[in-house]
Amino acid sequence: MASQDSSSFLHLSRPLAAALSATQTSTAPVNVIIQPQALFSILDHSLRRNAEQERVIGTLLGVRSEDGSEVEIRNCFAVGHNESQEQVEVDMDYHKEMLALHLKANPKEVLVGWYATSPELNTFSALIQNFYASQGDGTYPHPAIHLTLSTQPGKDIAINTYISAPVGVTADRASDSCLFLPVPHEIRYQDAEKAGLETIASAKDSEDRNAPVYNDVFALEKAVQDTLDMIERVSNYVGQVIDGDIAPNNTLGRFLLSTLALAPKVSPADLERMFNTHIQDVLLVAYLANTIRTQIDLSNRLALHAFAKEEPKPTTTPATTTTAPASK
Repeated sequence: MASQDSSSFLHLSRPLAAALSATQTSTAPVNVIIQPQALFSILDHSLRRNAEQERVIGTLLGVRSEDGSEVEIRNCFAVGHNESQEQVEVDMDYHKEMLALHLKANPKEVLVGWYATSPELNTFSALIQNFYASQGDGTYPHPAIHLTLSTQPGKDIAINTYISAPVGVTADRASDSCLFLPVPHEIRYQDAEKAGLETIASAKDSEDRNAPVYNDVFALEKAVQDTLDMIERVSNYVGQVIDGDIAPNNTLGRFLLSTLALAPKVSPADLERMFNTHIQDVLLVAYLANTIRTQIDLSNRLALHAFAKEEPKPTTTPATTTTAPASK
């Protein structure tokens, strides 16, 4: 595509040359799913970096769908590198050894790409991206995912995911040139992880960055209170839309309608009765579990006491001394 000025134009080739067509990965649409533990590992790596390092990099591992359209990032590990304005050095031997060890421990996971704790995309980024997308040790024929995580102090954490396509005019520049294409991503976590993430998030409002861990009853009370707050917020929004105070949002209205349609039609009295029954069941299970644990502990103590009582005491035999007759 050329501009009006014929002396200024950009050459795009896909692939760059016939000889390179076998080394280029697919650029089909990809959706990236990120697990929280991978993000925590990246943030921990960023906090432990040297003071002179502007960014750190590492390898991403996860699983890929059969058609390659969805990639789930589950784990990662750090890779040492030195970067200056003139050159970049990456410890690829360490990367290969760690990758082999990780794949032995997690045979279901594969190499999916790499991360960097900086939103900047430069020539060094393209060089590393082409290594991870190459044949043999790379993700070929699937695209390599590049995840950037901004860790600038005082600013919100920004996450972006990319795949790459070849860019250039000659095959000689293929190793250090590529076009980064943004792809959608989402952070997905299980219900069991939600409580931990909310507890960690609550520490941001504390000066010492500590968050207390509550018991099950208090956690249930907090969950009920949060649900009531969300219902009240939605009710206020709907009331303001009906009164004409704010403009309606069709997308939000359809989402609320579909959400309410999934809720069962239960009277408040029945809902309270089911909730109380559930609480009683939970307390009964907890009581039985404590009773069984106490019974097992008591049985172990009685068995040890009986074994110690029946154990025979060691008997000692008096030592006999013999004297040899004196020689004449």
